[in-house]
Amino acid sequence: MNMDVHGFTVYDMIARGAFVYGDAPAILHGDRELSFREFRRQVDALAGGLLALGIGKGERICILAQNDPAYLELYGACARQGIVAYPVNWRLTAQEVARVVERAAPRMMVVDAATLPVVAGWPEAKPAVAHWYQFGEAGGPGFEPFAALYRRASVPPAPEVSPDDPFAVISTAAVDVIPRGAALTHRNVIMANLTAMASIGYTPADRYLLALPLFHITALGGALAHMHAGAASVLVARFDAEEAVRLIDRHGITHVSDFPPVLTTLLDAAGKLGSRLESLKHVSGLDAPQTIQRLHEQTRAQFWTGFGQSETSGFVTLQRVRDKPGAAGKPVPVCDVKLVDDYDREVPVGTPGEIVVRGPLVFQGYFGQPDVTAYTLRNGWHHTGDVGRFDADGYLYYVKRKPEKELIKPGGENVYPAEVETVIMQLPGVSGVCVYGIPDPRWGEAIKAVVEVKTGRYTAPQVSDFVASKIARFKRPHAVAFTDALPRTAEGAVDREAVKATWGHGA
Repeated sequence: MNMDVHGFTVYDMIARGAFVYGDAPAILHGDRELSFREFRRQVDALAGGLLALGIGKGERICILAQNDPAYLELYGACARQGIVAYPVNWRLTAQEVARVVERAAPRMMVVDAATLPVVAGWPEAKPAVAHWYQFGEAGGPGFEPFAALYRRASVPPAPEVSPDDPFAVISTAAVDVIPRGAALTHRNVIMANLTAMASIGYTPADRYLLALPLFHITALGGALAHMHAGAASVLVARFDAEEAVRLIDRHGITHVSDFPPVLTTLLDAAGKLGSRLESLKHVSGLDAPQTIQRLHEQTRAQFWTGFGQSETSGFVTLQRVRDKPGAAGKPVPVCDVKLVDDYDREVPVGTPGEIVVRGPLVFQGYFGQPDVTAYTLRNGWHHTGDVGRFDADGYLYYVKRKPEKELIKPGGENVYPAEVETVIMQLPGVSGVCVYGIPDPRWGEAIKAVVEVKTGRYTAPQVSDFVASKIARFKRPHAVAFTDALPRTAEGAVDREAVKATWGHGA
């Protein structure tokens, strides 16, 4: 229970939903419909099972699985018990997943049938993790069936959980090889929900397509904001364009979250299936101007875009693209957003500066990394590592990433050049490398590598395949160029800007 008279947690939101919305659908999955009241019952029953295992407040549960109603129930049960949910990207390799698990130091790990091969043999190999479970009625070798955890007979009293306790840790990019984990509190999530509800205007009549992965802030935030508003989420294991079109028409889905190539493939599939996507009202996220234009021409939906990160619990600036094409929106109601120079001095309107943020959407810090947290949150502001400029009307325009935080985003995933460069440098004979993002019509951005090595030693596919063999496939370069000598600075470091100027942004 929350004993603070001012407190309101994610579980309080679930309990309120059960009381206010009762038998209305909260989650639709295949032919299964889970009402708000049933969802709370599931969460309570699961909380009983976690308590019986002795998993307590502040301890972590890692989840490596595709979307499933039980995934949302687990988020809810963790919220009730003050346990920290620590989702893991299922696109990572076994080695990368192991690094995340090492940082999280969980008491329990939950997988599904799809991810079971990634963690084969782990229950024996990692005795520090006490409990191993698999979603569903069955468990692979060393894994217990998750369905057996639900205890419906008696609901244990909930421990005291504060809105400022961590609710979930969302992994961000692997700046220093191990992905950093952004710890989001209950207050962060509740504020993000209210922000989305106020800005976009969700109501109980809305339906959300929960198709992006639940380890992403986009999907988790979308699901919880719609739940808070009394709307239903239509959940699928993973995004499939034709299935999405059929679900939109069948359930009257009003909102879809987007990263390239989701919207392009959705509009293509709608054309093929002869659907006008009549019910669709909102698509939110990031995409190319021509794709957004297609949405506006072919449907009645509006595209919403903005600026945000896992560290800010979602968007901190937001707008309909139609309001100011090219901009990233105005600051949302509960955020102070400003632009500063390298000395944290505010820059004038029209001048580019680092985007810094203050307010209840800003995360608690990076899990287990007090030094990085202190640096990021220095001088009372969250430093995003992104550069923007404001116009006279208060609209933010995104400019670029700061060099030390250079990031490539193929299809909404985060890839740090340094991580890919570290792998390519392992190839014998390679004496230097520069990895950067180039525009890509399908994924938004693709990865290009310029490799310093003797001519003829490697082919582009060999370099790309080598990267894919070491880290997640979405991190492999799509374009590779070779050179005898990379341009370097006076200090001997690779001159990134000179490389981009010489080798350009084409494949």
